[in-house]
Amino acid sequence: MAELGRRINLSAPAVADRVQRLERVGVITGYRAEVDPKAIGFPIAAVVRVRPTTRHLQKIPELAREIPEVVDCHRTTGEDCYFVKLHLRSMDDLEDILDRFIVLGQTTTSIIHSSPLAGRALPLDERRSNT
Repeated sequence: MAELGRRINLSAPAVADRVQRLERVGVITGYRAEVDPKAIGFPIAAVVRVRPTTRHLQKIPELAREIPEVVDCHRTTGEDCYFVKLHLRSMDDLEDILDRFIVLGQTTTSIIHSSPLAGRALPLDERRSNT
């Protein structure tokens, strides 16, 4: 809190009060450490777009939760219904995971070569904030 206070010119107690208020109203939903997947043995990142059959539409999030390599699963508009991001130890792992999704519908897979912009914070401007 002291470091954050220095950065925004507020005292640590004032920062703590504001952070607690943001947590209470659900603006801050959690905290996490950002880990480089490559550093822990997951050198391959991929995105899978999934177009499930109508009867399997609700099974995609269930399957995504079961697969530890899946880090994001988004319901989308357009031709595909889901966008799934995963980190993999090997291409063989990708094949095994795709086999699980393919029985539920059609998949389109892209390997992420690089991420010139990833995990950027939202542009916070106090003039637009309600808290």
